[in-house]
Amino acid sequence: MRFTRALTAAVVLLGLAAAPAAADSSPSASPSQDGDAPTAAGTSFRTAAEFEQGQAATANAAAGDYLYWSFPADAGQRPTVKATVKLPETHAAQTWRVDVYDGLRRRQACQYGAQARTADAGTSSVQLACVLRTVRAWSEPWANDPLPGTYYLRLTAVNVPASDLGVPVSAEVRVESKDVGGAAAVDGSLAEPLVPGIAMTSGGDEGESEERGAVLFAIEPDDGWSSGWWSDRWVWTGIGGLLAALAGIGGYTLTRGSGRPARVPPGA
Repeated sequence: MRFTRALTAAVVLLGLAAAPAAADSSPSASPSQDGDAPTAAGTSFRTAAEFEQGQAATANAAAGDYLYWSFPADAGQRPTVKATVKLPETHAAQTWRVDVYDGLRRRQACQYGAQARTADAGTSSVQLACVLRTVRAWSEPWANDPLPGTYYLRLTAVNVPASDLGVPVSAEVRVESKDVGGAAAVDGSLAEPLVPGIAMTSGGDEGESEERGAVLFAIEPDDGWSSGWWSDRWVWTGIGGLLAALAGIGGYTLTRGSGRPARVPPGA
């Protein structure tokens, strides 16, 4: 009898010990891999969804929501922001607008493009575009020039009728840049790009700064942030200097003549 009770207790204890192991081995949702485009948007600057240029970020939302994304832009780039909003089958006229802000949260004007567009009743989708000015490596403190760092994209519908508030919509945004090169180069550069948490990264310890920087903003251009001093203008300057030197040597060769004049003998 005692042996039976002991055997029963041992089986119960073995089952309790094996239960956590079985729970741990159950499948769980795997986190998204690095580099994947986000499938949801933030609701403010602080919660903006990060994505890289060339990716298509998507989100499901409702008319009247503010959708925020963020992306990196480096010096010499001219970003083009494109947004597509898919609307339900039945809706009233809606005006959608896309706005872009730099790392200092200053609104950046669009050079050209349909920044705001009205979708008439029954329209299935609306497309928006905004071509920004070229990002400069350095600017005067009083200027509103776009500077390298994080850029925020806000998409929302303005003047939405009360009947359409909350209707489901889906949005897709994409950013691509044209490399302008030395034509937009300036003599100067920022000490650090304008990204969230750069002050903590610069002032904290190495271990803490890396962790905070990765948490606050983990996306940067594929080839890293440029220092701002190098551009193809240096190449053309070197080529111009070489051509000027060759022209000087050629001109001297043509104008110096055959050398010293012949000496005339005395009494000739």
